[in-house]
Amino acid sequence: MGLLRSLLSLRFHPKVARLPPYISLLCIIAGVAWLCLLPLDEYSRRTYVSENAILPGQVHTYFGGSEHDVFRAFRHEVAGLAEQSPEIVSDALEGFLKPIGLKVARQKYQYQTANKQIAGENVYAMLRGPRADATEAIVLMAAWRNMDNILNQSGVALVLTLARYFSRWSLWSKDIFFVITPDSTAGPQAWVDAYHSTHDTRFVDDLQIRGGALQGAVALDYPAGTGGHRYDKIHIVYDGVNGQLPNLDLINTVTVIASDYMGIGTAIQRMWNHDDSYKERMKTMLHGMLVQGLGHASGPHSSFIPYHVDAITLQTVGDGWHDEISLGRLVESTFRSLNNLLEHLHQSFFFYLLMNARRFVSIGTYLPSAMLVAINFSIMSIALWVQSGRPRVAAITSEPAPITSEKDISDEKASGTVEVLEHRGMITVVPKQLLAVEERALLFPTAFVFFAHCLGLAPLYVLGGGVPDVRIPTGPTSNVTLFSNHAMNTTFVAITLVTTVLPYGTAYLLRKKKLMTMQAMTLIPCISLLLVGIMLATLSTLNFSLGLLVGLAASPLSLLQAPLLIPTSSTKVTAKKNKTLAVVTLLVLHLFSPTTLTYIASAVLGKAGWGDVGALLSLASEAWTVHATYTAGVVWLLWWPAWFVAVVCAASRLFPSEVINE
Repeated sequence: MGLLRSLLSLRFHPKVARLPPYISLLCIIAGVAWLCLLPLDEYSRRTYVSENAILPGQVHTYFGGSEHDVFRAFRHEVAGLAEQSPEIVSDALEGFLKPIGLKVARQKYQYQTANKQIAGENVYAMLRGPRADATEAIVLMAAWRNMDNILNQSGVALVLTLARYFSRWSLWSKDIFFVITPDSTAGPQAWVDAYHSTHDTRFVDDLQIRGGALQGAVALDYPAGTGGHRYDKIHIVYDGVNGQLPNLDLINTVTVIASDYMGIGTAIQRMWNHDDSYKERMKTMLHGMLVQGLGHASGPHSSFIPYHVDAITLQTVGDGWHDEISLGRLVESTFRSLNNLLEHLHQSFFFYLLMNARRFVSIGTYLPSAMLVAINFSIMSIALWVQSGRPRVAAITSEPAPITSEKDISDEKASGTVEVLEHRGMITVVPKQLLAVEERALLFPTAFVFFAHCLGLAPLYVLGGGVPDVRIPTGPTSNVTLFSNHAMNTTFVAITLVTTVLPYGTAYLLRKKKLMTMQAMTLIPCISLLLVGIMLATLSTLNFSLGLLVGLAASPLSLLQAPLLIPTSSTKVTAKKNKTLAVVTLLVLHLFSPTTLTYIASAVLGKAGWGDVGALLSLASEAWTVHATYTAGVVWLLWWPAWFVAVVCAASRLFPSEVINE
C-alpha cells in the first residue's frame, strides 16, 4: 500500500520532471557515437558484386587502334566549336552523329530559377540494338560543359567515338542512347523527364525518339584539351538528387573492371589519396553525407536516379599513364556488363554509405544513428504533454503519513483531500492533487503550429523562384542571369531580419491577447516537437544524411524546453529569473537558427570553392526548381517553423502578463 502511494507521488517529484532532457541528450550523444563507430572494420564490410549475370571484366575489349585517330579527329572538331553559338554547336553535333547511321533528334528546354533563366538544347541519338526488342535501353552521355563549367572536350569526343564504335557491333541486346547536353544539370533533367513523360510541355520539348525502360546510364567527364591528358584515377561520382543512390552493383562493377582488370585506380567523394585509415574513412563518409544531405545534382547522372535508373559519372583525375583509350575500354566493358543483364539491378544495396571504393555500411547498420537523434524530439514532446495536463500545484517531496487502520482511512476521506484506491486487495490513500488532470485546450496550440508551418511557405516561395510558370522571353539556347548572387545575398539578409523580428512581435501580440498561457506555452512546443520527430524519423529512411543533419541542427529546440518541465510553483521562479532564462534560451536559439547556420555553412563551403551565401542560395534555387530537390522544403516547412515556434514561446516569457502562472 505504501509502495503504490510512493510511486504515484513520484509523478510530481522535481527530479522526475528533470529526467526527459537528460534522456534526450543521451539519445543525441548515442546517435553521434554510433555514427563514429561506422568506419571501424567491425561495423563496415567489403563490397561485392551480388548480380551474377553482370560478369564484370569477363569480356575482351577491342576499343583502340584506328579508333584513337577517330577520337583525335572528333576532339579537334569539338575544340573548334568551343567559341561558337549554341545553335552552331547543336548543328555540328547532329552532323557528327547522322553519318554514323543513328537516329538523331534534338530537344529544347527552359527553366526559371530565383535569379536566372536556364535554357538549352539537347542532342541525342539512338542505336537500335541488333538483338534488342525495344524493351530495354542504356545511356551514354556527356555534358558540353561539366560541373565546373569547363568545356568537356575529350568527354564529348569520346562519346562520339564510342557511338561510331558501338554501331559496328551486333552483340547489343539493349538499345543505346548517346546524349550530349549543354550543361551537367538542367539538360540531363529535361531529357530524362521527357523520356518518362513527366515534363511540362510548355517549357520542355517532347522527345522524338524513345526506346525501352532505361536500365543504366554512364556520364563522362574528361575535360582534357587537344593536347590530351594522361590521368591516374577514375573518380566515380554516384550521388543522386535528394540523396538517392544507384544500386551498389553498378559502382562495384566499374571498380572491379578499372582496378582489377585495367590497373586504373578508383576514388570516390574527392578523396584522391585514400590510405584506408579511420580518419580517411570518416572524411569520405562525412563528405558523402554532406552531398547527399544537400540533395543537389552532383553530375549529369544525378537526374536519372529518381527514376530508378542506376547511373554514375566517370571523372578522370590525377597525372598518370592512362589515356582516352583506357577510358574507352572501361566504358566498353561496363556497357558489355550492363548488356548481360536479364533484369534490372536489384540484388545489391540502394541505401549505403561508402567508406572507400571497396568498403561500405548498409542501412541496417547506420540507420539507428539518425533514429536516436529523431527520437529525442518525441521524448521531449511526451514529457511536455504530461506536464501540460498537470495542475499548477506544489510538488510532493515528503513521504505520506502511514495508514495503519480503518479509522485513518475514514479520517483522510473526511478531510476531502484524498482518494482511496483499491487494487487486488491492496488499499492506499492518495492526495487528490496527484490524480488531478488539467483539461488541455488544444485548439489554439494546434492552430498556431499549423500557422507557423504555413508561414514557412513565404521564404520558400521567394528563394525558390516564385511562380514556376513565369518565363522571361530569351533565346532558346542561352542562360540569362536575371540578378546576381549579390542580390540573392541581399534578399536573404532581408528574410533573416524579418524572421528574426517576427517571433517577438507575435509573442507580444499573443501575450497581450492573453492567448499565450502557461499551458499553451507547453502544448505548442509539444505538438511541434512531435511533428518534427515523426517527420525526421520518416525522412531518415529516405535520405539518412538529411534527416541526421537537420536533427542535429534542430536538437537545441528540444533540449531548451527543459524549463517548461519544472512547475513554477515548486521552484518559485521569480519574474527576473524567468526573463534571464528566456534571454539565454533565445540567444542559443538564434545561434542555431536556420538562417544563422546557412551563413556558417556558406562560409565553410566557400573555402571549399562553393562561393558565398548568394551562390549557395542560387544553387539551392536551381535544385528546387529544376530537380525538385526537397531540401529547401525540409528547411523552410519543417525546421524553420519549429524554430519559430520555440522562439515565440521563449519570447513570451519576456513580456509581462497577469496570466503568467495560470
